[in-house]
Amino acid sequence: MRAAVVTRYGAPDRVVIQNVSVPKPRAGHVLVRVHATAVTAGNARIRAARFPPGFGVLARPAIGFLGPRVRTLGGTLSGVVEQVGPGVIDFEPGDEVAGMTGTRMRSHAELAVAPIRSLARKPPGVTHADAAGILFGGSTALYFLRDRAKVTAGESVLVNGAAGSVGSTAVQLARHLGATVTAVTSDSNRDLVLRLGATSAIDYRTTAATEIGARFDVVFDAVGNISRSDGLPLLSDSGRLVLAVASLAGSVLARGRVIVGVTPERADDLSFLLGLVATGELDAVTRVVGGLEDAPEAHRVVDSGRKVGNLVILPNGGTGSGDGRDVV
Repeated sequence: MRAAVVTRYGAPDRVVIQNVSVPKPRAGHVLVRVHATAVTAGNARIRAARFPPGFGVLARPAIGFLGPRVRTLGGTLSGVVEQVGPGVIDFEPGDEVAGMTGTRMRSHAELAVAPIRSLARKPPGVTHADAAGILFGGSTALYFLRDRAKVTAGESVLVNGAAGSVGSTAVQLARHLGATVTAVTSDSNRDLVLRLGATSAIDYRTTAATEIGARFDVVFDAVGNISRSDGLPLLSDSGRLVLAVASLAGSVLARGRVIVGVTPERADDLSFLLGLVATGELDAVTRVVGGLEDAPEAHRVVDSGRKVGNLVILPNGGTGSGDGRDVV
């Protein structure tokens, strides 16, 4: 089968298409024919060995010194079950599913293995592109806003990086939880974030975080450029600071009102997110870049810093329509 492979760290052109062996699902796993998979900021960070400050010395021994040990990146997928592993009774070949592959990665390929603990049935009305697109940012935003910050109706939430994968979902989920949302983004994305549910938008190019001059119950930093010292003055008396992309120092110092952590990949959360997409309550903000051979271009868009929403590639073909949806 074909896969997008990274053998050495570097620029987007380090992503090449190669033939690799078809994986076999072990107990508790299924083999999925991948109709769509997201190319995320996390994938680009691994490809370029561009880790959050302080984590480089820890990441290279774990991930690889000269290049990633797991050469096929990608952590989300949507597709059709091809084969089930031993003991799997909840899924069978032919089922349409969406899920996450965890540290195993390898979803940037025609076939990939996923654990059933982080696999959900894809609702019929949700495209494979939207299903694959919503899972990374959606699971992150859901975990930090609902489970860690415990956002409740009537609270105020500031989302920094509101037009990206995590941020665009955070705006919508905070609004879904009943909060009033202020979005920090570029002026070019103002209309988008207002459409997604933000009450107001701040252009980060003209107003720094330290100059916002308001207090919020939750400050959610989706991109990693608000520090602890920047964020704490923005909080109300009972406010919580969420650092979704924290430095090593920020992680070590996190306590009390500062929230960091690793997002779990849980089937119930994925089903919840897909259900909101199916009912139209959540917009996946998905753009189909192309097929597997377009993975380098998707990485270039991520590296540009101008990615909006979620970028998706279609490893087994399919056609992207003009509005960024696939028809597979």
